[in-house]
Amino acid sequence: MFHIVLVEPEIPQNTGNIARTCAVTGAKLHLVRPLGFSVEDKQLKRAGLDYWHELDITYHDSFAELEAVYPAARFFLLSTHATRSYAEVEYRDGDFLVFGKETAGLGQELLSRRSGDAVRIPMREGLRSLNLSNSAAIVLYEALRQNGFPQMR
Repeated sequence: MFHIVLVEPEIPQNTGNIARTCAVTGAKLHLVRPLGFSVEDKQLKRAGLDYWHELDITYHDSFAELEAVYPAARFFLLSTHATRSYAEVEYRDGDFLVFGKETAGLGQELLSRRSGDAVRIPMREGLRSLNLSNSAAIVLYEALRQNGFPQMR
C-alpha cells in the first residue's frame, strides 16, 4: 500500500479528489493538521463522491508526529524547488508521497531537513505549479505502475 500525505491542505475539493483517488487505488490518506476546512465540508464530501467508506484515512497533528509513527518509512516530498524528477525514483510498497498546502507548499524547514527526499514533477519554466489533486494522481500512478498495479484491474 502506498501512502498519500497532505500537509495542511487548504482546499476541500482538492482533498476530496485525492481521497477519491486513494479509495480507488487502495492508497492510505494521511491529513496533517491544521486543515483549511472542516472534514464535514459539503464540497469535500461531494468531491470524494460515495467512496468515503472505502477510504483508509488517518489524521496527524504535525508532520513530526507522522514521522514518529513510521520511523523506518521512505518519504518522498513533492516540491517545485526539488531538482530530482519523481520519475527517477524506484517506488516500493509502503512509500509515503508527501504534498504541501496549495498556497505555500511544504515549507522551507521541512524541505531543508529532508532535502534528499524531495522530488518534482517537471513543468515548463516560469509556471508555478500543477493542481494538488492532479499532482498526487500523477505520482501515485507512477508508483503503482512500477509495482504492477497491485490488487487493481
